Amino acid sequence: MEAPLPPDELIRPWRTATIVASLIAAVELVLLLAGAALLLAKPLSHALMRHAHSAAVVTPAKKTKAPAAAKPHPKPHPVAKPTLARSKTSVAVLNGNGRDGAAAAEASRLHGLGYPIASTGNARRQDYATSVVLYRPGYQAEGARLARDLDVKVVGPLDGMTRKALHGGELAIILGA
Repeated sequence: MEAPLPPDELIRPWRTATIVASLIAAVELVLLLAGAALLLAKPLSHALMRHAHSAAVVTPAKKTKAPAAAKPHPKPHPVAKPTLARSKTSVAVLNGNGRDGAAAAEASRLHGLGYPIASTGNARRQDYATSVVLYRPGYQAEGARLARDLDVKVVGPLDGMTRKALHGGELAIILGA
């Protein structure tokens, strides 16, 4: 007949199993905490950066004295008065924002203001952020008047656009977003 196991022998396997299970649970907990930290690190850093940026915007800038030798910003040159009437200044209207019918709608608006329309169409690019008025050499005053009429802030000479693209017009407007 076999002898019964002493009480220490019956407890020992359970004690070992409990210690091993506790160690595995501790390692899993550490891995879960590390994973959570990695997942939350990027959104948390972005939130902190936004908070720091908004705090910097709200905080007034330190007042510093300008150096004595600092020159004031040059004032823009005044633009001469237009010599051509609106009815004698033709405009090419180009859609640079990608919205269907924008050039036609703007051409109708310009026609209502008295401008003859040389052409309508799409600009080479469709990603203009703002509208731009361009003028041929000698038509700066008429370009400035068109910009005032349409409340466009950016006015400049033909840049990157040929006179042929104007289809006989003196001015061009590229519609932006």
